[in-house]
Amino acid sequence: MMQGALDGIKVLDFSTLLPGPMAGLFLTDAGAEVIKIERPGAGEEMRSYVPKWGVDSVNFNMLNRGKRSIALDLKDPASLDVLIPLIKKTDVIIEQFRPGVMARLGLGYDDICQIKPDIIYCSISGYGQSGPKALRAGHDLNYIGDAGLLSLSHGSTDHPVLPPALIADIAGGTYPALFNILLALRARDAGKGGAYLDISMAENLFPFLYWAMGDGQVADRWAGNGDALVTGGSPRYQLYATADDRILAAAPLEEKFWDIFCEAINLPDALRNDVADPEATRQGIVAIIAGQPAAHWAAVFETADCCCSIVKTMKEAMDDPHFCARGVFDRQLSNEEGAIITALPTPIARNLVANTQDTQTAPRLGADNQDFSASQQD
Repeated sequence: MMQGALDGIKVLDFSTLLPGPMAGLFLTDAGAEVIKIERPGAGEEMRSYVPKWGVDSVNFNMLNRGKRSIALDLKDPASLDVLIPLIKKTDVIIEQFRPGVMARLGLGYDDICQIKPDIIYCSISGYGQSGPKALRAGHDLNYIGDAGLLSLSHGSTDHPVLPPALIADIAGGTYPALFNILLALRARDAGKGGAYLDISMAENLFPFLYWAMGDGQVADRWAGNGDALVTGGSPRYQLYATADDRILAAAPLEEKFWDIFCEAINLPDALRNDVADPEATRQGIVAIIAGQPAAHWAAVFETADCCCSIVKTMKEAMDDPHFCARGVFDRQLSNEEGAIITALPTPIARNLVANTQDTQTAPRLGADNQDFSASQQD
């Protein structure tokens, strides 16, 4: 068995759905023991999602492989008989309730510190634990809207376009939770004790807006909908439709790449100065790219190396020889019926991962109750 970077680290995960469970998955891949605390009966909400893959949803299986599960009614004071001995051996707690919920259950940071003073306690929420919006309900779309991110590229008002990924959940929740947990573990190892981590999905989106914040404040050039360099305002960073309704992702931003691109598609000389009339240049490119199918342009840009590629479908991406050669999809996921699919890759470096070749499963609800019963922990 390969040793992971976090072997010996124990995590209690009270979170549900996406941000916390994905952070727990990353920690699991690095060797931590992650124990999900779920409500009895139905378990966490994502178990019931569709499509089902065996007993639970494929989403649940993807995000919770390699973990353990305890079913506990946290509103029942008797649950503390199970949790307290476990907390004493725990390094990290992850929770994702609205602010104040864990405290009302007797499991807030101050309560846990009485049991385990050097605990690292990570709270993930939409707007953080304080401030006017702290208790407000929200989902990914609300958070990216409130942070201004969605305003930069949402399509036309008669045809608004939704982002293709849950940006706030993962980029604003999972990743900040993960690296702050690791920073807190490092600080604890250095003798600085435990930590409380307040992770706000909405405010953690602002690093993505560095350029828009800078342009607005310094040049008074506040980016609008699709009008900035990397959001649709330049012919050098665009999506162009091919003759067979595929999409060319064209990003020849730098002059050297732009020159190669213009030669490769034989753009008329009069249109190559994209500063003079950017829309005329864009329309010229639109017409040229629409004149040939994706296979033609794929071959052209295989030779003309200028940051241009045909947008792949999800299946094409998973079959891409490059990703396959790097072993991105080597890890497998199995359900209780023995069916096997490709596991969700995680960004943990290979030399820090535990059990890289294992076929893993997600836990059945309450599968580990017996191991962590009050009598077993005495």
